[in-house]
Amino acid sequence: MNPALSKFILKATPDSILNPQPDMNTAIPLNTGATIPALGLGTWQSAPGEVKKAVIHAIEGGYRHIDCAYCYQNEDEVGEALQDVISRGIVKREDLFITSKLWCTFHTRAEEGLQKSLDLLKTPYVDLYLTHWPVPMNPNGNHPLFPKLEDGSRDIDHSITHVDTWKSLEKLIQTHPEKVKAIGVANYSVKYLEKLLAKATITPAANQIENHPLLPQQEIVDFCKEKGIHITAYSPLGSTGSPLFKDEGVIAVAKKHDVAPATVLLSYHLARNSSVLAKSVTPSRIDENRKLISLDKEDIENLEAVQKKNGPTRYVYPPFGVDVGFADKPGGIDLSG
Repeated sequence: MNPALSKFILKATPDSILNPQPDMNTAIPLNTGATIPALGLGTWQSAPGEVKKAVIHAIEGGYRHIDCAYCYQNEDEVGEALQDVISRGIVKREDLFITSKLWCTFHTRAEEGLQKSLDLLKTPYVDLYLTHWPVPMNPNGNHPLFPKLEDGSRDIDHSITHVDTWKSLEKLIQTHPEKVKAIGVANYSVKYLEKLLAKATITPAANQIENHPLLPQQEIVDFCKEKGIHITAYSPLGSTGSPLFKDEGVIAVAKKHDVAPATVLLSYHLARNSSVLAKSVTPSRIDENRKLISLDKEDIENLEAVQKKNGPTRYVYPPFGVDVGFADKPGGIDLSG
């Protein structure tokens, strides 16, 4: 092409085409051939009576990725919301990407765990089914979700390994492909992933981990990228009242782009080619979280400096008494196998 013509075309091309902004439903490929929307609505810790309204509002506002779990004890309300928007023609089921998770007390009962979630969610299938933590717990203990021993410690089921659990998920997708489209893991360290992959027939489609500038977990992100395992980030804003909102690096990037710190913290994951879960039941925040931006190299360097300056900070770590392989949380029983 004539160089002068090339320059003319480049000059005349709108910036929105040359530098497109990421969209909440940007499709990120999974190793199954399917795609996962970049932004999802998280439902963890969403109180009863609020979840249904939040999911309906989110889907009406364009969200197509909804993250759920049996352990959250609100899948029934999510199911009512899905039924509502589908019945009103807002979306079809195939327009949505629904994730659920196998809880620790169901590691010996994967098919039962999946069916319970499907029944509650009122959907014939989930797009992604994850092992919630690599920690099997007693299915016949003194609590259906959080069994404890007399000394108050978690009642761990030592008769099964997390690899055995993965094998049961592999069997699920092979025998019931109409019920589960992809399988993956959550809260897996490199150590546990290495043990799993050594015996897996199917590579996990995703690993959902706590991820934000105070906990980038770069070694896990890099390992998963090498193995073709997608990363979904949860708790991207840190905790309620998180210091991330006041961090100089985050604020500098926010001011540069004239956006809120939350927008920067969510967009950080798209720059890493990860999907991200934003949890809220407040309509205005659900709407605000839809805004995503492109971050450049300088922005990423500013955000990477946060952890280097403050050290790693993990906000989500249940008291299992298990060493799940995270360097910042040593100690406990090693269940890696």
